[in-house]
Amino acid sequence: MGQMTNEVSAAARAKKGAAAPVFIALALTAAIMAGAYAGLCAWAGSRTVFYPGETIGGVNVGGLTVEQAGQVLAGALPGRTISVSTVQTAEAEGWLPSAEGASVTLGELGYTAEQCPGIAQRRFDEQAAAPFFTRGARVLSVLTDSGEDGLTARDRDEEAFRAGVARLAEELALEPQDGRFEVLDHEILLTKEANGRSVGEEGLALAVENAAAAGQAEAQVDATTRPAAPLSIQEVHEAVSGEMENARYDLATGEILPEKWGASFDAASAQRALSAALPGETISVPADIQEPEITAEELRAVLFRDLLGECTTRVGGSAARVNNVKLSSAAFDGTVLNSGDLFSYNETVGQRTAAKGYKPAPAYIQGETVDQIGGGVCQPSSTLYYACLLANMEITERYAHRYIPSYITRGMDATVSWGGPDYKFTNNTKYPLKITAKYDKGDLTVQLWGTKTDDLTVKMTYETLSTTPFEEVEQLDPTLAPGQRQVKVTPYTGYRVRTYRNVFDGSGALISSGVEAISDYKHRNRLVLVGPPEEEVPDAGGTVPGLPVEQQPSAPAETGPSVPSAGPAEIPAEPEVPAEPVEPAEPPSVVVIPPADE
Repeated sequence: MGQMTNEVSAAARAKKGAAAPVFIALALTAAIMAGAYAGLCAWAGSRTVFYPGETIGGVNVGGLTVEQAGQVLAGALPGRTISVSTVQTAEAEGWLPSAEGASVTLGELGYTAEQCPGIAQRRFDEQAAAPFFTRGARVLSVLTDSGEDGLTARDRDEEAFRAGVARLAEELALEPQDGRFEVLDHEILLTKEANGRSVGEEGLALAVENAAAAGQAEAQVDATTRPAAPLSIQEVHEAVSGEMENARYDLATGEILPEKWGASFDAASAQRALSAALPGETISVPADIQEPEITAEELRAVLFRDLLGECTTRVGGSAARVNNVKLSSAAFDGTVLNSGDLFSYNETVGQRTAAKGYKPAPAYIQGETVDQIGGGVCQPSSTLYYACLLANMEITERYAHRYIPSYITRGMDATVSWGGPDYKFTNNTKYPLKITAKYDKGDLTVQLWGTKTDDLTVKMTYETLSTTPFEEVEQLDPTLAPGQRQVKVTPYTGYRVRTYRNVFDGSGALISSGVEAISDYKHRNRLVLVGPPEEEVPDAGGTVPGLPVEQQPSAPAETGPSVPSAGPAEIPAEPEVPAEPVEPAEPPSVVVIPPADE
């Protein structure tokens, strides 16, 4: 036991003796290293240039003076590029496949050449002002390639930085592109929608600032997706299928209604192709296309541009007749007809009633001239008819007067009556037509405004086929004084007239001449009331010898003193126009309006 104890003590003494040199070696090594580090710190503090391997914003300035470093930075730093992309992908967000990121230079972010000398000076000042024992660590860090000194906010022009971020955000942004379609000759082009995106400037500023600080060439930023309206094949089908329609004038609102295509296509196949397309991609779908001839844009440029036809007639007669002419013409003034529309005078003007302001004026009733509410309304219809002829309109319904009127060329009139004859025509042009009517100082002018598409003009002529002269008929009127004569019915000569529509081209050459209408105007005899001959004075019994019973004067209603009768007042026969002279004179010629230049 004692022997064993002695052995252990001897081993311990041996081990303790061996450890002492190790501790001494370590202490010596530490002292040497501490001295070396202290020497490194002292060396670093004495430097007048940047430490070897020192970089600023990715630019090596090691061993350079402040001035040299500023020059190197000015030449290299502003052109350094940071590529910015979004965290989200185009495929996942439905953006255009080409919707990539954007890039910006440090110079555009405010790290300009003018800022570089200041950047170099601040970095060197920081190097010189570092605590003694941290200088060596900085030297060691740059020697091991981990001494990157990134850019900070104080290194940039802040105003330029904000402007650069704004431009970058605008470049990264995408406007939503709604789905759309276009109809061509034999196909429909379908373009799939592409979503848009926006990037917040604050998040973008932080991303590029961090990249600049880390000396990185790439940065990522979150984006917000802005959805686009998808293209509906059903809506396309509804928009283009069916009958083609040209752009039209909305009679209710006065606006132009857009044109409508006529097309047929396989909607199911189109839907499959569109679903498989990439955002923003355009695909072609075969279709049977009927293209409108007139678009809304084209119509807007030529609407009511040209004067197609015009007629002016002189309005005569009583004040009541003039009033009726004004009212009826004002009723159709401003009427618009689209291509193919039918105009009806009676439907447009409406019933002529006293409630509407029409007054009694002479009109023809079964050959007799009598006062009737609305007498005179045939002059506006006749004036319109002649204007339509000169405008080369399609006349749908027209009737001549019973007797020839004096306010318009024979064969060019159009009589109307509520519940009876009507005047109708069709707008046979491709464009809307506007009718204007104006009464001014005894003249009624009707104009047709539309769009002239040719150089044709119309001249109307007529041919008198036959003439039926009137006769004078006398009727004994015992109430008149012996030998007294009084005209009861004014006469009209009867005519059968054929009118021709003559169409000329721009050079004045006759293109066509066709029969427009045949008008039969009746004759009306002059009826003269005459007093009895002096020898045929009534006898005491109140009868006239030789006079038929039905023409004998009536017995007085009561006995009393005999009062001489002055007889009935003469009733002037005033048809729709003054009946004087007896033989109606030809009216002034109506000017044929030449076509406006194309």
